[in-house]
Amino acid sequence: MAKQDKQIPAVLAFDKKIVVSDAVMSATNWMYQNLQNEHLKCEPTKPWDKVMSVATTIPLKLQEKSVRGTISNRLKPAIAKDLTKLNAEVEKAKLQTVDVCALPLDKDTLKLEFTVKFLGNIHQACACDKPEFQQNLTERVNAYINQHKCTELAHRYATNLVNGRFLWRNLVGAEHIMVVIEVLTEGSQQTITFDAKQQVSLQNFDHKEFGIEILTKLIANTLTSKNDFLSLKVICYAKLGAGQEVYSSEELVLDKETKQNSDKSKVLYKANEQAAMHSQKIGNAIRTIDTWYPEYTNMPISIEPYGSVTTLGRAFRNPQAKNDFYSLFYRWVLGSRELTAEESHYVVAILIRGGVFGESSKEA
Repeated sequence: MAKQDKQIPAVLAFDKKIVVSDAVMSATNWMYQNLQNEHLKCEPTKPWDKVMSVATTIPLKLQEKSVRGTISNRLKPAIAKDLTKLNAEVEKAKLQTVDVCALPLDKDTLKLEFTVKFLGNIHQACACDKPEFQQNLTERVNAYINQHKCTELAHRYATNLVNGRFLWRNLVGAEHIMVVIEVLTEGSQQTITFDAKQQVSLQNFDHKEFGIEILTKLIANTLTSKNDFLSLKVICYAKLGAGQEVYSSEELVLDKETKQNSDKSKVLYKANEQAAMHSQKIGNAIRTIDTWYPEYTNMPISIEPYGSVTTLGRAFRNPQAKNDFYSLFYRWVLGSRELTAEESHYVVAILIRGGVFGESSKEA
């Protein structure tokens, strides 16, 4: 075993520093009133003069739908080339029961709301069986904080909170998107409103709007602290159209024989009988900030140790190329590899993400 391998902890874990709630879904109508933001002391460079009026809002409920679908999957060549067999196959009924969620016909706007908390003390592992490794880690992260102040990471997290990325599929076809950020932490209370559709892009993090800079400073100050925290409430309005389908999270049904779900081919998530999105999905959107991977082409990906994107079946950070988290992290902490600014942003973002990163004796 190499000397470096002996210094790698078998037990190494980090608590997540971005803690997100589930996001609940409601329906309302897109209406306007004069902007009266008493909490925001300084005027934005591009002020809104109108905001949503939430006179009538109702929780969205899931509904069951039973449908007779058609055979559309790719058939075996023996069936596809035989017209008789093909006709017999497509005549089969494809019966299925699914969960669906849609806006009522008298409501045209989806309201999505959740809370998020940022925590400090990012240099401290919650479990580490090698004190000298923890000491090196603390020194490295403190050096990063002194140099970069976590400003770049905070700016990217703030951007993803106001650009509506957490809407996921509900972004498609949205005519208007408005995001309201309420700062709940005592002593910093304020409310900031964004036109996500017009002001903020999903492809880059070049935005310097006044409100984003406020959030950036608050998040950066929290991440670089030892014990501070920042609590935010995010309320998003997306005008989709009356009666249009909305997309809550889909449940992963591991036990197909469960009596409750055995008759459904798609089960959607609900919280207290209200359509909702998983906290994991919201968190994934907030940390979709990695533009530092080698093949970047205007598509930020979520911060992951191997740059994995399951929808593409790709891992953009390859251990063979030594640009994955483990290759960068251990060499950085142990002093055998200096990181570029982009690499250090990525590594610290993984620590903020949290996870278990130790190496067992078998792996070593």
